[in-house]
Amino acid sequence: MTIDWIHFTPLASLLGGIMLGVAAVGFILLNGRILGISGILGGLLVPRSGDTSWRLSFLIGLLLAPITMSLLAPELVRAPRIDSDNATVVLAGLLVGLGTLYGSGCTSGHGVCGLSRLSPRSLVATVAFMASGFAIVYVVRHIF
Repeated sequence: MTIDWIHFTPLASLLGGIMLGVAAVGFILLNGRILGISGILGGLLVPRSGDTSWRLSFLIGLLLAPITMSLLAPELVRAPRIDSDNATVVLAGLLVGLGTLYGSGCTSGHGVCGLSRLSPRSLVATVAFMASGFAIVYVVRHIF
């Protein structure tokens, strides 16, 4: 195994992790809710009275943040490189959505918020997410 030292960014990754952790803590302290993207999005699909505006604002913020960053500091933003065709990317997205549905949450909800609350269910879900990811990468890279 080789490490791609050019794209190895431990400080940026650490800063991003800290920012995500602070956001998750702030969200639960200020709103009493878990910062899980699938739950926030799912709440828009079956809306409740008075519950739509904050969910919509949050998701719009998720979309506008990288756009704003690319306008303010374009030298810091690089387009992701995906070594796959569109059909595979769509299939992968559908499988992630299905896993999120069966797992009753996503990696942000279980992996960040659930594990920090010592939730056994989140531990099982996160191990399942990670093991599935490892297995798929192995199969795609070494068998196909």
